[in-house]
Amino acid sequence: MQKQEILNKIFDKYKKFDETAAIGIGGSTAAKTDDSNSDIDVYIFVYKDIPLAVREEIVKNCTSRYEVGGEYFGPGDEFYVDEAGTVLDVMYFNKNWFEEMFENVWQNFLPSNGYTTCFLYTLNLLNIIDDKSGWLQELKNRLNTPYPLPLKENIIKRNMMLLKDKPFASYYEQLEKAVKRNDFNSVNHRSAAFLASYFDIIFAVNELLHPGEKRLVDYAKKYCEILPANFEKSVNIMAAGSPEEKINIACQMVEDLRQILPL
Repeated sequence: MQKQEILNKIFDKYKKFDETAAIGIGGSTAAKTDDSNSDIDVYIFVYKDIPLAVREEIVKNCTSRYEVGGEYFGPGDEFYVDEAGTVLDVMYFNKNWFEEMFENVWQNFLPSNGYTTCFLYTLNLLNIIDDKSGWLQELKNRLNTPYPLPLKENIIKRNMMLLKDKPFASYYEQLEKAVKRNDFNSVNHRSAAFLASYFDIIFAVNELLHPGEKRLVDYAKKYCEILPANFEKSVNIMAAGSPEEKINIACQMVEDLRQILPL
């Protein structure tokens, strides 16, 4: 039996649940950037929770290695499909919650501390494999509109404040204090938060949905028409430089960002 046939048999079991509203394939599989180390991201949108025992019954019949009920990154199951030779990462999203998240960002223009439009990127990328009521396709269609200017402005404003413009407890100030204290754990934590807001601003400036946390430099170089000066070098220093280098580059990164912001 071919790999896709094996996976389709598993998907068919999820389709039969009354709790299931829609199913889609996302991640690197949908983006066609997957490699031999990639798993398959399966998004199951539900009206209400599918019982754990029912989920486990599906999983244990096709795998020798699995984890059901993991709540580390939201409700989900992960399992290695023996016959297909691949891992399925199954994530469960409540339908009403997901639609509310969509409306908060795309219609009400609410920004986040980094990663504002990641869920929308996931939605846009999804290959729909089950959508009985047409709800998921309709939501994708609602996303197929120009990037909202108020959202762009709000993302930039919020995350520029977080980077350095807040009068107290900006990421830059927190990073500076952590370096002075030789608190290397805090240095790493604040560096990651700094980069999250930095990339959120860049994708907003370019009116692109945020693709998540992987391969961001390559993605930005490929798709962003507007990038700050010394973009790749600066990101690499912030990610892997010495604490002192991070302080110096953080200040410069903020100033380089200002040069690409819309007037």
